Amino acid sequence: MDSNNIDPSVDLHPATEPGWRQRANEPSLPEAHRSVPIPKGMNFWRKLFAFSGPGFLVAVGYMDPGNWATDIAGGSRYGYALLSVIFISNFMAILLQSLCTKLGIATGRDLAQACRDHYSKPVNICLWLLCEVAICACDLAEVIGSAIALNLLFHIPLVWGVCITALDVLIVMYLQHFGFRYLEALVVMLILTIGGCFLAEILIYKPEFSAVAAGIVPQAAILHDPKMLYIAIGILGATVMPHNLYLHSSIVQTRKYEHTPEGRKEAILFSTIDSTLALMFALFINGAILVVAGAAFYSKGEFAVEKIEDAHKLMTPILGGASAAIFALALLASGQNSTLTGTLAGQIVMEGFVNIRIRPWLRRLITRLFAIVPAVIVTLVYGESGTENLLIFSQVLLSLQLPFAIVPLIIFTSEKAKMGEFANGAFIKIISWTVAAIIIVLNVILLLYMAGVFKTPE
Repeated sequence: MDSNNIDPSVDLHPATEPGWRQRANEPSLPEAHRSVPIPKGMNFWRKLFAFSGPGFLVAVGYMDPGNWATDIAGGSRYGYALLSVIFISNFMAILLQSLCTKLGIATGRDLAQACRDHYSKPVNICLWLLCEVAICACDLAEVIGSAIALNLLFHIPLVWGVCITALDVLIVMYLQHFGFRYLEALVVMLILTIGGCFLAEILIYKPEFSAVAAGIVPQAAILHDPKMLYIAIGILGATVMPHNLYLHSSIVQTRKYEHTPEGRKEAILFSTIDSTLALMFALFINGAILVVAGAAFYSKGEFAVEKIEDAHKLMTPILGGASAAIFALALLASGQNSTLTGTLAGQIVMEGFVNIRIRPWLRRLITRLFAIVPAVIVTLVYGESGTENLLIFSQVLLSLQLPFAIVPLIIFTSEKAKMGEFANGAFIKIISWTVAAIIIVLNVILLLYMAGVFKTPE
């Protein structure tokens, strides 16, 4: 860790800290901690630019390949009717990610470190293992999504595509060598690529604006139609990726803000604006996927498009290969973007929960193997249908981990002994617990559908 990145006048790790079972140890993500300077005397917009970046690294989790299937299914079956669900889920995400920025900046801990400093060792070991499973599951979804995109673009067999995606670890390590801002810049570039691709798709398909606007308004039919409700639960249930909460609470600490109440307050403000803007961009992309599916398939009578490969194949005869290629390029950018942030999340979780420090490239390689090996085996044995089932299974594992990340986050940020003046007020507490309850209940319902306890609507 570069000692020049830490303000020597600030004691980041006092001997005693009220509200915590034990004091803080190493800073989160030490090689990047306080590595991005925030010059004094800047105007609002320059300061916002200095704080911008972490929100976009988090936002990629809301537009990963695992979300595409539900958006495509919703658009092809019901047109724009489920746009309101995407809007609601996005605003839930904005709230929870704002709590992450508050926790990281106010306490100097990421969510994993906060758990370690609050809970007993056995509890932390359990939470760590659950989170590792979730990260591997998320990585599995990105591996499959990237492999599908490579197959669609270059006709590379899925098995080879899965193996090629392992090379992204080299990209991450190379960029981290130059500084955290370079990694942020790559992620933003890939997000802009995804957004540009879907903007082009919308311009090609020319959806009816009035119909799109009507879809933003929640409809009672969503609750009355079991089939529509099932897809809505799928969209809402995958609202928050567990690893994003750990990731965000760490990377907001890469900024060298002043460790004073005023400095923290300013950092929380600008970091919240950053994440809100980034998640609004994710809202556009998720909404665009559903709108494109509605315009391309629902309006043409193709109501049963659920797989990413099916969407690509059906686009080609409708509007030619260019549209399908743009779609596949966006999918590739989405998959690679999400795997880049998974590298950081894995490191943060391992170091935060159990204080185990191994070389990031080795840690990433281990995680990659846990994702690649089952993907290769299933692809060889079952082909494309097997990868689709594996993708669904990965989302089930993510939903199981979700409560173990959301509940501690809300508990910690609501305790005045831990947060001081930055603790959640009564209104934020009510809203946060309501959002958490909705997300958790919907994830449980979706899990029961997938497990066959509830009959899936035909």
